[in-house]
Amino acid sequence: MTPMMKQYHEAKAACGDALLFFRMGDFYELFLDDAKVASKILGLTLTSRDKDAENPTAMAGFPHHQLDSYLSKLIRAGYRAAVCEQVEDPKQAKGLVRREITRLVTPGTLTDDGLLDPREANYLAAVYLVSPKKKSKDNAEPMVGIAWAELSSGRFEAGVFQKSRIEDELARIGPAEVIYREDDARFSPDTTAPWSWTSRPAWSFAEDASRDALCKQFSVHNLEGFGFEDTDAPAIRAAGAVLTYLQETQPSGLDHFRSISAHHRSGVLQIDASTRHSLEITRTIRSGSREGSLLGVIDRTCSPMGARLLADWIAAPLIDHERIESRLDAVSELVGDARLRGDIRETLRHTFDLTRLMARIATGRTGPRDLQQVARTLANLPELKARLTDRKSERLGFVEAHLHLCPELRSHLERALADDCPLSASDGNFIREGFDEQLDALRVLARGGKEWIAAYQQKQMESTGIQNLKVGYNKVFGYFLEVTNSQRDKIPDNFIRKQTLKNCERFITPELKEYEEKVLSADDQASSREQILFQNLRQQTHQHLPILQEVAMVIAELDVLAALAEIAAVRKWVRPQLTDDSILRIEAGRHPVLDVTLPQGEFVPNDCVQSPETGMILLITGPNMAGKSTYIRQIALITLMAQAGSFVPAEKATIGIADRIFARVGASDELSRGQSTFMVEMVETARILNTATSRSLVILDEIGRGTSTYDGLSLAWAITEHLHEQIGCRTLFATHYHELTQLEETLPRVANLNVAVKEWNDEVVFLHRIVSGGADKSYGIHVARLAGIPKTVNERAKDVLAQLEVDHRDSLDRPTISAAGDSTSKQNHYQLTLFGIADHPLLEDIQKLDINSMTPIEAMQFLQAAKQALESKI
Repeated sequence: MTPMMKQYHEAKAACGDALLFFRMGDFYELFLDDAKVASKILGLTLTSRDKDAENPTAMAGFPHHQLDSYLSKLIRAGYRAAVCEQVEDPKQAKGLVRREITRLVTPGTLTDDGLLDPREANYLAAVYLVSPKKKSKDNAEPMVGIAWAELSSGRFEAGVFQKSRIEDELARIGPAEVIYREDDARFSPDTTAPWSWTSRPAWSFAEDASRDALCKQFSVHNLEGFGFEDTDAPAIRAAGAVLTYLQETQPSGLDHFRSISAHHRSGVLQIDASTRHSLEITRTIRSGSREGSLLGVIDRTCSPMGARLLADWIAAPLIDHERIESRLDAVSELVGDARLRGDIRETLRHTFDLTRLMARIATGRTGPRDLQQVARTLANLPELKARLTDRKSERLGFVEAHLHLCPELRSHLERALADDCPLSASDGNFIREGFDEQLDALRVLARGGKEWIAAYQQKQMESTGIQNLKVGYNKVFGYFLEVTNSQRDKIPDNFIRKQTLKNCERFITPELKEYEEKVLSADDQASSREQILFQNLRQQTHQHLPILQEVAMVIAELDVLAALAEIAAVRKWVRPQLTDDSILRIEAGRHPVLDVTLPQGEFVPNDCVQSPETGMILLITGPNMAGKSTYIRQIALITLMAQAGSFVPAEKATIGIADRIFARVGASDELSRGQSTFMVEMVETARILNTATSRSLVILDEIGRGTSTYDGLSLAWAITEHLHEQIGCRTLFATHYHELTQLEETLPRVANLNVAVKEWNDEVVFLHRIVSGGADKSYGIHVARLAGIPKTVNERAKDVLAQLEVDHRDSLDRPTISAAGDSTSKQNHYQLTLFGIADHPLLEDIQKLDINSMTPIEAMQFLQAAKQALESKI
């Protein structure tokens, strides 16, 4: 094994299962199995070292400047990568160049702009499942600690949740990578999740070690100051595992992690994973992309920091009335002052991603251009601060107070850095002339070398009379004087012979060698001096890290507030009136996504009124394609937007603050979990019935359609009764079960709505208007015709429908389904369907028969008479 390959294997042993990118000069090389894997994923040519050997070493490589693009491909494919760099100058190395692993790149530990989406956070999360000490008598649900951190910003949070909420919380956080304890047999990672899973040794979740590591990182004696209590031990274990993992992957340090927040779910609107998916809050169902989702449509932010914060606000709306109103006050002030809003947004467009710039500075991966962007961002702050002076709203005042200008740092960076800075400090020539006298002198010396050489050559030609004398250079002798053999007799005594060639001789002079030393070392000295100056600039910026992180935080908030104001002003959205009562009054409400994406005026607005007096459960019936699902979704999204601090698409809105939003909309088979559409539907509905409160908002779409008609109708009926009697929350239920409209007659807080339809000459026109009352038809056959079902099939469907339609009302036009708890319902144990059997005279005749005294002939005569009577009725 060569010394270089020995060095490679030592590095490979240190990085575990990560693919090792081994720097060799201007290339990164991969060897052995790593090379085989990389060649397939990255499309690299697979070659080998020692091709003539019995077992040649497989290898693949690429130029060093392509590192980010290849890392990106590798991470997206679910792999980890270790980068092993040359950490000393090859020119100064004695023997083999020293190499070290400078970073371990995983999906959750990215910091480079080329690997990150600037609009999205990139979280690393950890999950720790609590081990029960003994079986609980009350069957209490196990708890789980979840922590999440973003390396590119320094944000760090942790909390304790019920085990059943793991999926919901991870869906809210949206991590890129989740770590878990490798020996925990009770925890099974969901491999269908959109994030990667990484197992970690049990010791990394140890409570005492985790607590000590966190206290050391934040320079505190305990974690109480961050809001953690004794019951938060699972969160501390998870947070310790996250910190340990980051420390292993980032040997350069984590100085930008300066605090951790204790996450308390009680402060935010609870939204489960299914609801996030159904409402397309941050991702669309069809493509899974941000574009077309609620977040994608309302995002008018001007900076990446603002875009990420807006995503946080939409993912976790507030339930605290005062905090919501504080946001709305700021948005309202910006809506009312178009000039102020425009000036702020124009200035924000010229700011850079200060959050991630600070992360790169803290982890030692910054370049001159990063420092230049810090300076240019600071240059925009005086104007922003001036615009926010004497603002009325509390949040705008908070932003103004925390916009620290850092004038000394800004001035120093502006004086030091050239107008055009390279990405990497190794590229050089980024320190402005006039900033450092020593560097300026070295640059003059380096630039003046050619001029001096030309002048020296001319001087020697004139003094010696050798007209063809030349000054040359090579790596062996350095600078030399070259004289042809024909001019040998003119060589002066001070020329020192260094080399004799066939047609000429080469000489040096003391004067030439003295200058050579100055010129050849000038570039190296200038480069070294520039690196020293750069490190000083980085260190000075690093010293301002806490202040700059605070500045980044308020810039992001200002950007979000201005963006919400911008879309509200442009789309004519209104400020919602928030109340702690469980009510909803929305006039001319519109779906926020369709309101933006459809042509102006095309979307049909609708009202929604929910209160104990007018009805807490709204049953919406009507045909497919008429707009039932759109209507119930828009109510949920308007509520969510209002609690996030946004204006809403309506003419007027009074919204009772909800503690949870549930959306049971649509379903698909989860084959990977062995669950059918109906099972998924029932599991999600069970969660609603078991966890919803009187302050919750529930929207249901076609519950029960995944099973037989009578089973589905029975379940939908019972579910509605339970929501009405046991929970009492605001509910919008879109259904095709027209029989449910009968509930309005027996349940006082149920109201019927339907989607208006216009029929004309067997044609149907959907008006998309929600009106009072229940629909009497579903118009499914009409919709089928619009979809292209053959005419013969449609006509046959009409015939079948006419035969199947029955009247489920008794002779007094009352619903035949008894109310919940009615004793008569228990007496109808013979009932084969949900609906009672009407009395028939033939039944009375049969009951009067004395079968034992009848002869066979009399029995046959009775049956014949009964048959004729039935046929005459038909």
